[in-house]
Amino acid sequence: MHPVHDDAFFMEAALKEAARAAEVGEVPVGAVIVADHKIIARAHNQVEQLRDPTAHAELLAITAAANYFNSKYLPNCTLYVTLEPCIMCSGALYWSQVKRLVFGASDPKRGYQTHANLTLHPRTAVQQDVLAKESNQLLICFFKKLRNTIL
Repeated sequence: MHPVHDDAFFMEAALKEAARAAEVGEVPVGAVIVADHKIIARAHNQVEQLRDPTAHAELLAITAAANYFNSKYLPNCTLYVTLEPCIMCSGALYWSQVKRLVFGASDPKRGYQTHANLTLHPRTAVQQDVLAKESNQLLICFFKKLRNTIL
Protein backbone atom coordinates (compact mmCIF):
# COMPACT_ATOMS: atom_id res chain seq x y z
CA MET A 1 0.00 0.00 0.00
CA HIS A 2 1.02 3.56 -0.67
CA PRO A 3 1.49 5.64 2.53
CA VAL A 4 -1.33 8.04 1.62
CA HIS A 5 -3.72 5.11 1.19
CA ASP A 6 -2.47 3.60 4.44
CA ASP A 7 -3.11 6.87 6.26
CA ALA A 8 -6.71 7.11 5.04
CA PHE A 9 -7.33 3.42 5.79
CA PHE A 10 -6.05 3.63 9.36
CA MET A 11 -7.69 7.00 9.99
CA GLU A 12 -11.00 5.37 9.04
CA ALA A 13 -10.39 2.91 11.89
CA ALA A 14 -9.74 5.82 14.24
CA LEU A 15 -12.97 7.47 13.05
CA LYS A 16 -14.87 4.28 13.93
CA GLU A 17 -13.43 4.52 17.43
CA ALA A 18 -14.48 8.18 17.61
CA ALA A 19 -18.03 7.22 16.60
CA ARG A 20 -18.06 4.63 19.41
CA ALA A 21 -17.12 7.40 21.84
CA ALA A 22 -19.96 9.62 20.61
CA GLU A 23 -22.46 6.76 20.99
CA VAL A 24 -21.76 6.61 24.72
CA GLY A 25 -21.67 10.38 25.28
CA GLU A 26 -17.91 10.89 25.11
CA VAL A 27 -16.24 13.59 23.04
CA PRO A 28 -15.74 11.76 19.73
CA VAL A 29 -12.01 11.23 19.54
CA GLY A 30 -10.63 7.90 18.40
CA ALA A 31 -7.14 6.52 18.02
CA VAL A 32 -5.37 3.48 16.63
CA ILE A 33 -1.72 2.54 16.81
CA VAL A 34 -0.17 0.71 13.89
CA ALA A 35 3.02 -1.34 13.65
CA ASP A 36 4.05 -3.22 10.50
CA HIS A 37 0.78 -2.27 8.74
CA LYS A 38 -1.24 -3.89 11.54
CA ILE A 39 -3.47 -2.23 14.15
CA ILE A 40 -2.08 -3.24 17.53
CA ALA A 41 -4.13 -0.87 19.71
CA ARG A 42 -7.53 0.86 19.48
CA ALA A 43 -9.09 3.35 21.84
CA HIS A 44 -11.59 6.16 22.15
CA ASN A 45 -12.13 8.83 24.77
CA GLN A 46 -13.41 7.39 28.05
CA VAL A 47 -13.14 10.46 30.28
CA GLU A 48 -16.81 10.40 31.34
CA GLN A 49 -17.13 6.63 31.54
CA LEU A 50 -14.05 6.19 33.72
CA ARG A 51 -14.42 9.57 35.45
CA ASP A 52 -10.78 10.13 34.63
CA PRO A 53 -9.58 13.35 32.98
CA THR A 54 -6.55 11.49 31.59
CA ALA A 55 -8.61 8.84 29.75
CA HIS A 56 -7.99 10.39 26.34
CA ALA A 57 -7.99 8.12 23.29
CA GLU A 58 -4.28 8.69 22.68
CA LEU A 59 -3.23 7.76 26.21
CA LEU A 60 -5.39 4.65 26.27
CA ALA A 61 -3.98 3.57 22.90
CA ILE A 62 -0.38 4.23 23.99
CA THR A 63 -0.92 2.14 27.12
CA ALA A 64 -2.39 -0.73 25.07
CA ALA A 65 0.49 -0.59 22.58
CA ALA A 66 3.09 -0.48 25.35
CA ASN A 67 1.46 -3.56 26.86
CA TYR A 68 1.44 -5.26 23.44
CA PHE A 69 5.20 -4.76 23.08
CA ASN A 70 5.97 -4.95 26.81
CA SER A 71 7.93 -1.74 26.36
CA LYS A 72 7.54 1.91 27.25
CA TYR A 73 8.92 2.93 23.85
CA LEU A 74 7.04 2.72 20.54
CA PRO A 75 9.70 3.78 18.01
CA ASN A 76 8.25 1.72 15.15
CA CYS A 77 4.63 2.76 15.62
CA THR A 78 2.29 5.27 14.06
CA LEU A 79 -0.50 6.84 16.09
CA TYR A 80 -3.60 7.79 14.10
CA VAL A 81 -5.95 10.09 16.00
CA THR A 82 -8.97 12.02 14.82
CA LEU A 83 -8.13 15.23 16.71
CA GLU A 84 -4.82 17.00 17.23
CA PRO A 85 -3.40 15.82 20.58
CA CYS A 86 -3.57 18.11 23.60
CA ILE A 87 -0.54 19.07 25.68
CA MET A 88 -0.96 16.07 27.99
CA CYS A 89 -1.15 13.60 25.11
CA SER A 90 1.75 15.21 23.26
CA GLY A 91 3.86 14.69 26.37
CA ALA A 92 2.97 11.00 26.34
CA LEU A 93 3.84 10.87 22.64
CA TYR A 94 7.20 12.45 23.41
CA TRP A 95 8.02 9.94 26.14
CA SER A 96 6.82 6.90 24.18
CA GLN A 97 8.91 8.01 21.17
CA VAL A 98 6.20 7.23 18.64
CA LYS A 99 7.73 7.23 15.16
CA ARG A 100 4.85 8.99 13.48
CA LEU A 101 1.74 10.97 14.42
CA VAL A 102 -1.13 11.28 11.96
CA PHE A 103 -4.13 13.34 12.95
CA GLY A 104 -7.35 14.55 11.38
CA ALA A 105 -8.85 17.75 12.76
CA SER A 106 -6.69 20.54 14.16
CA ASP A 107 -7.53 21.88 17.61
CA PRO A 108 -6.67 25.59 17.66
CA LYS A 109 -7.82 25.97 21.29
CA ARG A 110 -6.29 22.96 23.04
CA GLY A 111 -3.97 21.32 20.50
CA TYR A 112 -0.28 20.94 21.20
CA GLN A 113 0.66 23.12 18.20
CA THR A 114 -0.82 26.22 19.87
CA HIS A 115 2.02 26.13 22.38
CA ALA A 116 5.13 27.53 20.68
CA ASN A 117 7.62 25.85 23.00
CA LEU A 118 6.00 22.44 22.89
CA THR A 119 7.40 19.84 20.53
CA LEU A 120 7.08 16.12 20.01
CA HIS A 121 10.05 13.79 20.10
CA PRO A 122 12.64 14.95 17.52
CA ARG A 123 12.27 11.68 15.60
CA THR A 124 8.46 11.86 15.44
CA ALA A 125 7.18 12.75 11.99
CA VAL A 126 3.79 14.49 11.81
CA GLN A 127 1.11 14.35 9.13
CA GLN A 128 -2.02 16.39 9.75
CA ASP A 129 -5.38 16.94 8.06
CA VAL A 130 -5.91 13.29 7.12
CA LEU A 131 -9.71 12.93 6.85
CA ALA A 132 -9.96 16.24 8.70
CA LYS A 133 -13.39 16.99 7.25
CA GLU A 134 -14.84 13.72 8.59
CA SER A 135 -13.15 14.23 11.97
CA ASN A 136 -14.48 17.78 12.25
CA GLN A 137 -17.97 16.70 11.24
CA LEU A 138 -18.13 14.15 14.07
CA LEU A 139 -17.12 16.81 16.57
CA ILE A 140 -19.53 19.43 15.21
CA CYS A 141 -22.48 17.01 15.27
CA PHE A 142 -21.63 15.85 18.79
CA PHE A 143 -21.43 19.34 20.28
CA LYS A 144 -24.49 20.54 18.38
CA LYS A 145 -26.48 17.61 19.77
CA LEU A 146 -25.08 18.26 23.27
CA ARG A 147 -26.08 21.94 23.14
CA ASN A 148 -29.59 21.05 21.96
CA THR A 149 -29.90 18.54 24.81
CA ILE A 150 -28.82 21.07 27.41
CA LEU A 151 -31.12 23.82 26.13
